[in-house]
Amino acid sequence: MSTNGIKNRRPFILVCVLAALFAVTPLVSGQVSTTQTPVRSTNVQSIPNGSKLKFKGVVISQEGDTMTVRDRNRTDYHVAIDGRTSIKTNGGFLRSGKRYAASELLRGLIVEVEGKGDQQGRLLAEKIRFNESDMRAAITSDTRVTPVEENQQRMAGQMDELYAVAAEARQEVARVDERVTQLDEYDVGESVSVTFRTNSAVLSPTAKEQLDTLASKANEARGYVIEVAGHTDSTGSEAKNFRLSRQRADAVIQYLAVQHKIPLRRFVAPMGYGKTEAVAENTTAAGRAQNRRVEVKMMMNRGLTKQPTTTSTAARP
Repeated sequence: MSTNGIKNRRPFILVCVLAALFAVTPLVSGQVSTTQTPVRSTNVQSIPNGSKLKFKGVVISQEGDTMTVRDRNRTDYHVAIDGRTSIKTNGGFLRSGKRYAASELLRGLIVEVEGKGDQQGRLLAEKIRFNESDMRAAITSDTRVTPVEENQQRMAGQMDELYAVAAEARQEVARVDERVTQLDEYDVGESVSVTFRTNSAVLSPTAKEQLDTLASKANEARGYVIEVAGHTDSTGSEAKNFRLSRQRADAVIQYLAVQHKIPLRRFVAPMGYGKTEAVAENTTAAGRAQNRRVEVKMMMNRGLTKQPTTTSTAARP
């Protein structure tokens, strides 16, 4: 991916995520504001084991064989229901009410509960009574409220997903920013130093073999440039040494470009340093031989060659 492509991708990601957030937020806010009411503090009353109790209240919730009933003082009781619990409407003709199953006791139903406390502090219901009109009202309320609550849950799930997408987008932008800042930073990947005879810019067979090895690695790499620097020993005038060092650098570039088809865009402008950067003493023949050299470095771009950080995220439905 080019630098321009990387930079253009960041605002696109952020705009998409923010647009989705703004689109969903008003819907969630509207649903919540129309259904929520201020909640006053309540307390749960524990019933001593074996103690009898009879009270009237409203079914708040039901989970399994236990439902929560709140009385007029806003005290909650956990009411347990089993197979012996009699659940009926208040008697009509001949005081015979209609029987109901425990699963039919809806939220909002006004009930009268009679029973004894169990070992868990619940009221083990022996009788549950209510009016048929209150059941109809509870059914109407549940029909209206349940879809709204389900919609709220769905919206909440969508918001959670959008927040997760936004978090992933921020992480991706951070990774892109990091890589963009490293586009002008390089590390040495491969390097070779080839030497020359006195007053010569002709590559020796040994030098060509060294360059062949470097070229084979360059052809398999990406995100690199090649830096070429020519040098001489102290023999000769300063002007001649600068000219000769540049000729040696040019000879290396020509060999890599012609023989190994390395594109010219991969090469940094060659530089001839003359005798200014000696690596050995020029007072000996061995030292001068080391100084008559061209240093070739394959520089790897940090921003383009750095492996992306992988993050594991839970799959969204």
